Amino acid sequence: MKQTKLEFFVGLFVLLGLAAVTYLTVKLGAGSLLGGETYVIEARFTNAGGLNTGSNVVIAGVPIGRVEAIRMEPEEYTAIASMRVMNGLKLPTDTMASIKTTGLIGDKFIALAPGADETYLQPGERITMTESAVDLEGLIGKMAFGSVNQDKDAAPTPPPAP
Repeated sequence: MKQTKLEFFVGLFVLLGLAAVTYLTVKLGAGSLLGGETYVIEARFTNAGGLNTGSNVVIAGVPIGRVEAIRMEPEEYTAIASMRVMNGLKLPTDTMASIKTTGLIGDKFIALAPGADETYLQPGERITMTESAVDLEGLIGKMAFGSVNQDKDAAPTPPPAP
């Protein structure tokens, strides 16, 4: 009898643990753990390399939201990042969005720098001032092979006078 009772309580404990993990997974996936209600804003980047769905959105190093989706704008060949940010946060229309990296080769995130405009972004509106991700591989390639292309970049010498 005691063995059955022990097995019942262990099974109940495991079931409650799985339910808690499932609940947190659903809440975290929906962005509900950010502190209540949220709204969506967008930002257009020419290069969103390394930015992923679920990446943090921060102001002054404090997480205030998450990247909800990244899609391609076919007419302009740009990346549109949809961000879900806290509802109580009013962002001026001249806010700047930059894609930054944690550390040298860490995860990418969006850093917002609020401006001083007196009008605020409404849900669904787009941030117009953006700074795209730095292409680290391209920079390393330019540094490594920059001397090879110096001859091409130099001004051509005029032909000798007859």
